[in-house]
Amino acid sequence: MNIKPISVLEHYDSVLQEVSMGNPVYLTSGKGGDFAIVSRKELEELHAIKTLFSEIAKGEASARQEGWLSADEVEERLGI
Repeated sequence: MNIKPISVLEHYDSVLQEVSMGNPVYLTSGKGGDFAIVSRKELEELHAIKTLFSEIAKGEASARQEGWLSADEVEERLGI
């Protein structure tokens, strides 16, 4: 785990070079705030995962409220 004090941002170029996919740089401050610098690609993947889980939760809630479909019912609705 790559943990550094927030003061290293004075030399942000070197900090950014340490960030890679799956290897964020964690920043801490004396005020208790914790931050992470992640690559743009990793941030996009995290957003996609969050969206996916949100949609799965919506689907599960809908199924619990309206009832589940059998595999045969799904195939019939999809025409396969």
